[in-house]
Amino acid sequence: MQVVHAYRYALDPTPRQERMLRSHCGAARLAFNWGLARVKANLAQREAERSYGIPAAQLTPSLSWSMYSLRKSWNGAKQEVAPWWAVNSKEAYACGLDRLATALTNWNESRKGTRKGPKVGFPRFRSKRKKAMSVRFTTGAIRLHGRTHVVLPVIGRVKTHESTRKLARRVEAGTAQIRSATVRLEAGRWLVCFSVQVERATTTASRPEAVVGVDLGVKTLAVYSDGRPPTANPRHLAAASRKLRRLSRAVSRKQGPDRRTGQKPSGRWRKANAARNRIHHRVATLRRDAIHKLTTGLAGEYGTLVVEDLNIAGMVKNRRLARAISDAGFAEIRRRLAYKTEWKGGRLVVAGRWFASSKTCSGCGAVKAKLALSERTFTCADCGLVLDRDVNAALNLASLVKHTVAGSGPETTNGRGADHKTPPAGAGGCETSTPHRAPPRPDGDLRPAMDGTLRDTET
Repeated sequence: MQVVHAYRYALDPTPRQERMLRSHCGAARLAFNWGLARVKANLAQREAERSYGIPAAQLTPSLSWSMYSLRKSWNGAKQEVAPWWAVNSKEAYACGLDRLATALTNWNESRKGTRKGPKVGFPRFRSKRKKAMSVRFTTGAIRLHGRTHVVLPVIGRVKTHESTRKLARRVEAGTAQIRSATVRLEAGRWLVCFSVQVERATTTASRPEAVVGVDLGVKTLAVYSDGRPPTANPRHLAAASRKLRRLSRAVSRKQGPDRRTGQKPSGRWRKANAARNRIHHRVATLRRDAIHKLTTGLAGEYGTLVVEDLNIAGMVKNRRLARAISDAGFAEIRRRLAYKTEWKGGRLVVAGRWFASSKTCSGCGAVKAKLALSERTFTCADCGLVLDRDVNAALNLASLVKHTVAGSGPETTNGRGADHKTPPAGAGGCETSTPHRAPPRPDGDLRPAMDGTLRDTET
């Protein structure tokens, strides 16, 4: 299996190498801002000519936003724009232009409605103070040197804080090929991330036939349908909130930057702000590590995992839960489960966003009209089932998976083990209500109640 892995290492550059890294990042930002200024000037010129009534055929020709065209224009103007351009690698300028081309394409597709996701605004000029410093190398001398050094174009051999033997062994064995390297400054530390094309051996989960429903939540991060002990929510941000408040007060009492007056930050402000940034970086690192361990364990054990399609963007609008939901990382858990199950030969099934997993009884299939968030115990009025709310939701998720029965084709079972081929009886009278079970489709496939879309996640 050919996959793309990312290997990230912390660098330990010398003062000279750090100056060169900063110069490369500045070169990428310069190329981005130069290209954006040309594009904005061209758009403004064409808009002004339209306001004068000039026909479309006589307007100033529009500029191409492709990477090839931007780089060709840069090569013709770099001697005037940046006479010192030869000090840095050509990849630094290509990186800035490539980012500009991508940003313009995203804005154009979002404006036309062909791009999914939230609305994307027009690119803005990148600030030296606000924008994180990073640069990407795609050609040139990009390789490992021994087990403790990496080689980057122009910059040369840079020492790493940790051993690179895991990646080095793959490269030496011929099962990995480095495609690019991105250098980034995070929390005062330089990091290099290698994008590597890796040949992974075909593996399977330890229990390929096992199916588990995973219900994600804030009080408990993950609850499972097979009786496995739930995974507690580590709440990394909440654990560091006291220290962050103290450091934020320290930052607010120092002389910080002010763009309106041109005031520059004091040395003490920089030091206090760096201490606060290190705490944020540590929280993000701990969260990433915990999610990796959780998803790797699930994908390596179960052949099929069922999760919900949560509306994270709508959930974080609740000001009382926004911080806790963001700290849990629901979307990141689902994203990593998607590709890790593929690596293990399993599958990730996503229940429809409107499937009432918490309101549906896992015993009889009855659906409650309302279920307050404060009710942590599910009590069914029809069959008398009393069960933890999250466990009930996990059981409902697990019951949605299709099972292949010999001689009868695919069918799904509910919490009682009955199939969905027999449509449910309608409610008495003429009142309108949502059926507990959707009627069968002509092809024999069955959908969960309400929205009920059930699909394998695309990676």
